[in-house]
Amino acid sequence: MIEIITCVTEGHNEQILLISAFVCAIGIYASSAIAAHASRAEGVVRLRWGIASIVASGSTAWATHMIALLAFRPGMDAGFDPILTATSLLIVIASIGIGVGLALGRRGRLRRFSAGLIIGSGIATFHYVGQASYRVTGHVSWDMGYVVASVLISLPMAGLALLMAGERQRGRRRFALPLLLASIVVLHLCGMTAVKLVYDPRVLLPDSAIAPMTIAPIIAALSLVLLSLAFVGLRMTLNARAQLRRDQLRLRELASLALEGLAVCDGDNDAINTANRSLEQLSGLTQAQLIGYSLARLLPGLVLDDLPEQEERETELADAHGQRVPVRVLRKTITLGHKSQTVIAFRDQRERLRSEARLRTLAFTDAVTGLPNRARFGDLLAYHAAALREASEGFAVLMLDLDRFKFVNDTLGHAMGDELLRKVAARLSSVIGETDMVARLGGDEFAILLLGAVDEGRPQDVATRIVEAIDRAFLLEGQLVHVGVSVGVVIAPRDGSAPEELLRNADLALYKAKAEGKATYRMFEPALAERMRARSQLDLDMRRALETDEFEVHYQPLVDSQTGVVTSAEALVRWRHPERGLIAPADFIPLAEETGLITQLGAWVLQTACRQASAWSTTIRIAVNLSPVQFRDDRLPEMVAGILETTGLAPSRLELEITEGVMLDDEARTLATLTKLKAIGVDLAMDDFGTGYSSLSYLRRFPFSKIKIDRSFIRLLPDDPESAAIVRAIITMGACLGMTTTVEGVETAEQYAFVAAEQCGQVQGYHVSRPLDHADFLSFLDATKMAA
Repeated sequence: MIEIITCVTEGHNEQILLISAFVCAIGIYASSAIAAHASRAEGVVRLRWGIASIVASGSTAWATHMIALLAFRPGMDAGFDPILTATSLLIVIASIGIGVGLALGRRGRLRRFSAGLIIGSGIATFHYVGQASYRVTGHVSWDMGYVVASVLISLPMAGLALLMAGERQRGRRRFALPLLLASIVVLHLCGMTAVKLVYDPRVLLPDSAIAPMTIAPIIAALSLVLLSLAFVGLRMTLNARAQLRRDQLRLRELASLALEGLAVCDGDNDAINTANRSLEQLSGLTQAQLIGYSLARLLPGLVLDDLPEQEERETELADAHGQRVPVRVLRKTITLGHKSQTVIAFRDQRERLRSEARLRTLAFTDAVTGLPNRARFGDLLAYHAAALREASEGFAVLMLDLDRFKFVNDTLGHAMGDELLRKVAARLSSVIGETDMVARLGGDEFAILLLGAVDEGRPQDVATRIVEAIDRAFLLEGQLVHVGVSVGVVIAPRDGSAPEELLRNADLALYKAKAEGKATYRMFEPALAERMRARSQLDLDMRRALETDEFEVHYQPLVDSQTGVVTSAEALVRWRHPERGLIAPADFIPLAEETGLITQLGAWVLQTACRQASAWSTTIRIAVNLSPVQFRDDRLPEMVAGILETTGLAPSRLELEITEGVMLDDEARTLATLTKLKAIGVDLAMDDFGTGYSSLSYLRRFPFSKIKIDRSFIRLLPDDPESAAIVRAIITMGACLGMTTTVEGVETAEQYAFVAAEQCGQVQGYHVSRPLDHADFLSFLDATKMAA
């Protein structure tokens, strides 16, 4: 170290050394400024300025070295070898060009460090080639320790200089130039200290050697060029900065108008240099706090390098209060003031997420009761059904249907109906446990999912409490309203494991509860599924039967009680199944009414009966039963009139039988329909009189011409006094009202004798004849005529 200091203070002209340092600083600045301008340019202009920067950098190093050699005082005559001197200039320019080319556009630190080592090696090579060009009148020797030390110290410093030059943070980039300058200084001082000169008058300078006074003007001219380039670079830098400030101001003004948050960073640097007001509001940070703020800190869950341009990404923003704000970010690279800028757009997602949450709530919540709806219940049922494979505990499903809700809705209005549903929902929620769920499926249908430890006892206990809770009266705007509930219960996996299977079986249990009196519950039984499958198959067979003419119309004769003459016949449908044989009406008529197929079947029976009866004696009438389902069709009178016209049967020969239950649905509409039928000319009979409400007002208000006494009153005749009194009273009442009375179910001679003695109008039953197919009925008519 002392030798280096001695070399500087005693072996050099200090004023010339200062000039050397000044030229070095000026050249480095000029080279950097030109390089910065080249990075902002494009195409051929970029290439030209890049080459100029490389040449300026090499010339700076060479001039610095040559001036330092001129400052050296060898104590003897000295000169420069022209070839080696020129070669040293070419070496340094070439090495800088190679190093810059290697580092250009690359982000890898190792690559940049390697490029710096190449540049440092070139500088070291040119330095010692330059020193080798130095000729003196004596002998030159080298201290290899200083030579090696100069290389080992200066090369890493050059590598670090280029590494710092490529860093994103501006503070680190500032170390690049001092490190490069220090590497050159260390190289020169160690190299000059390593030179040992011994004067020898016998050694003469070569004739080709260039004297220091000759090369000085060349170096001076080159220094002036570097100084000029420095001024040019300064001007370029000032213009670029001014343009950048103007662009940033315009960008800030435009960004402040944007609703989205915007942040701008320099190139690949993640430090924010510009932010708009929207980002201030979103982050809770002021403009001053945002400047220099790291994007990695603002977006802790996102790696900026992994975000492709023009691709939105969901992430979270860490605001000033430590809260995480959901945002969508979009990255875009722009050129601002010939400088690459990264723009990050922030879109606040809180309102969107709140809206989506509200939509999800609406999509899975019943609007009337606030309970989960069918979709939500289906999702949870599917989830727990899938979990059965892994969980040891099962669960139960309860299907509920309110009784008499339609009556409340129709009489009190839909607003009161909705209020009733809300009160029912509250009672159901109070009955179940915290882990259970009640849902409204629609209308007056509810479902309950019982979770946790479910055994045979708990579902039954919950179902019992549900029936009791709903059975209590509801107070609606001062009125007491009574409804009930029917419940069907299944237990998984005992009664099924698939969601569809569980719901289907729960419905079967619910149907059984409603069929057995309502206001009760029933557990699922495998026999219910078997019956349902049979009913489903029967429905399919019945639809096929209508297309393949498997149905038949049989006729049961009605005779005058006094003369025994056939006066009419009741048309009764029979189904001749290809596999099961003749099926009785009781086995398929209820299903036809439930599925709505009774409308088509009833029309076929009426059409067939009228067509066949039109060929009978004109004194014999035909009676056809109408289902309550048929009677709800407003087109019934038009259908009857059309069939009579098509078949040619006189309306006076057609008698339509209606049960008392028809009058209960809608008395006004029923009266209107019966009036239209009566206007056609057909007779109307009240069937099964005495089994229903048997209101005398019906006989007075509706246009009936016949009463048919139900067979249940005939079964105990003539021995049962009560039955005899009822039959006698109905016959007397019919006579007083001017109506014909028909007694059904007469099966014995004693029963026939009793009703005949009471002067009933007609007798029908097995004592007279069983229902006969059309051919046998015609034979029966012929036989009765011959007997008469």
